Amino acid sequence: MTASQITLTNEEWLAALTGDGETQATAIQDLRGRLQRSILYYLTQERSDLRDLSGQELGHMADDLAQDATLRVMDNLANFRGESQFTTWANRIAVRMAISDLRRARYKDFSLDDLTADGDLAPTTTINTNNGLNSTPPNPETAVERSDVLVRINRALEEALTERQYQALAAVALRNVPMDVVAEQMGTNRNALYKLLHDARRKLRAYLETQGLSMDYMLDLFH
Repeated sequence: MTASQITLTNEEWLAALTGDGETQATAIQDLRGRLQRSILYYLTQERSDLRDLSGQELGHMADDLAQDATLRVMDNLANFRGESQFTTWANRIAVRMAISDLRRARYKDFSLDDLTADGDLAPTTTINTNNGLNSTPPNPETAVERSDVLVRINRALEEALTERQYQALAAVALRNVPMDVVAEQMGTNRNALYKLLHDARRKLRAYLETQGLSMDYMLDLFH
């Protein structure tokens, strides 16, 4: 029976991973192998956007991600509470890291400068009006009303917010860029970015209400 086939209790995993010498090295190698298989399964079975990659490419990706995930698990051993199997807990960490890394890779070429033009706020913001709408096309009157409201929302984004608030809101809410990517580019942290977004949404809502655009009205219009 190989090391990867041995079933250990939670206590045995923790003891081995925090042990000395060959015992720890063997446990870490076993853990890394398990995480690599878990990540590879995720990449091949649950990521349709990676289907164009070869098995070898996915294998290399899983190897790299498993290395980072193993280090993360080792750094967080003290946080394991034993509420699940140790391997289940470790696999969750590994897959979350894979998801995060893939999202970051997707936006590696994203720049906040894309949201501005010559230092000014972009004149328009693309809003997907199909999100949250039913599949039935609106009647002509409703279509015109929606178009007018979107123009007014675009204007509000430009006039009510600071450039920094606009960039953050446009990136996170309209472009779906991961929070950590936006925070890194803005030279801030997630907590500060949350506060910036909260203030931006509050200012935008207040501004729209002064223009006669209440949230209830807009939700009803685009329902």
